[in-house]
Amino acid sequence: MSIVANDLADMATRAESEIAAAADEAALDALRVRYVGRREGEITKALKTLPSLPAAERPAFGAAANAARERIESALERRGGELRASALERDIAGAAADLTLPPRRVRVGRYHPISRTIREITRIFAGMGFEAVEGPEVEWDYYNFEALNIPPGHPARDKFSTLWVNAEGSMEVALAATGTGGRAVAEPSRRQPMLLRTHTSPMQIRVMEQRRPPVRVVVPGRCYRFEATDATHESVFFQYEGLAIDEQLSMADLKGVLYSFARQIFGSERKVRFRPDYFPFTEPSAEIAFDCFVCDGSGTTNAGRCATCGGSGWIEAAGCGMVHPEALRRVGYDPSQVQGFAFGGGVERLAMLLTGTPDIRLFHQNDLRYLESV
Repeated sequence: MSIVANDLADMATRAESEIAAAADEAALDALRVRYVGRREGEITKALKTLPSLPAAERPAFGAAANAARERIESALERRGGELRASALERDIAGAAADLTLPPRRVRVGRYHPISRTIREITRIFAGMGFEAVEGPEVEWDYYNFEALNIPPGHPARDKFSTLWVNAEGSMEVALAATGTGGRAVAEPSRRQPMLLRTHTSPMQIRVMEQRRPPVRVVVPGRCYRFEATDATHESVFFQYEGLAIDEQLSMADLKGVLYSFARQIFGSERKVRFRPDYFPFTEPSAEIAFDCFVCDGSGTTNAGRCATCGGSGWIEAAGCGMVHPEALRRVGYDPSQVQGFAFGGGVERLAMLLTGTPDIRLFHQNDLRYLESV
């Protein structure tokens, strides 16, 4: 080994001695810059002379430089740990510990009641063979209305006060029906409007377009409508949608699935009402409702008419029915070969029943005092 390489070993020994004697972090940092600094460090300067050495001496010199760097960096790390440990001991010794103080309460997180209800819904339907899927919240008019037998001008659009997304990407409020005081919906052949979906039913068409029977899916998701809020309505809310397509399905199968769901989520004591209704994309259609948990189905409370059920004694939980043959034809299914049923309802309605929440707005006000109590 050349004398220059020996000098590197001597430098490392000297550096280790100085580092061990460093009194604080500032002195240690100064030594770090002096010996292994990227620009002016002693090791860095030595390595810059490597190209000027004879080729035969370069390997030994490089090895000696790396060995010296490792010794110095190890000494820096070791002394740094010692200084930090000493500082911690001084802090602990100087701190006055009050052993009479109670410990800090550990706050344990939990699912929001709506998230918890969605998980329970998907768990129950998964047990009956339904796969949970999701869909877009910004939707085409075609999937939200037209493909579900609700073309422009259809009276059923009066039920949906829709948030439309215009061509520039901004949002405007308009009724979904033509001729009711809102914006006329453009013909699909000329321009296809977009909107914030008003229900989760568009996923019926999207799923059937992509899959062949048998189909069994449940679709939880967020929906939007421009409407006034009250004890049972919100402008931003969650729905769950179910769809089953197979050979020889009937209303009896639909009724059995929904009654099984009601028994599993609420227990056998909850009363269930199943009666005819109308939806453009199902034929025949029905409505399932549960008796009001606030007034026990009487429609009145001590304060007068029950605000939760509107005095009816019932809370509508889901709309349902057999998938309309026209909807099946639209996605290439043959109604003579396969049939299906669909259902959809509000997640918040179920969460209200499960938690005893009297007003749907309590779920969205972010008041932890209430959310932690349900």
